Amino acid sequence: LRATPAGLREALYALGATRWEVARHVLLRAALPGVIAAVVLGFSRAFGETLAVLMVVGNVPRIPTTIFDGAYTLSGLIANNYGEMMSVPQYEAALMTAACVLLAVVVCFNIGARLAIQAITRRK
Repeated sequence: LRATPAGLREALYALGATRWEVARHVLLRAALPGVIAAVVLGFSRAFGETLAVLMVVGNVPRIPTTIFDGAYTLSGLIANNYGEMMSVPQYEAALMTAACVLLAVVVCFNIGARLAIQAITRRK
């Protein structure tokens, strides 16, 4: 929000706009691409995070029935099983498939963020 040009704010104040109108019409519109990018990139980073997610989520290899149950993430699956089960070709293929799915999801998040930012900046 601080990155918005001060001249833009001052011009609206000079035209008689209130602080709320300046915040709503100028600051939020100028900051929206950055906020969307931060949220989507934060989701991408959290989705790919490994050790912190393993500890927080519970590292339980089953499908949760409620939001508070323990779970198993793709990054946790790869981190926990990569070293010990690589002698089994099917398991290695399954882990590589999980890694490809993880990569595809993160790339989709990043592309979606870029497209959202471009759409918002074009609209201005």
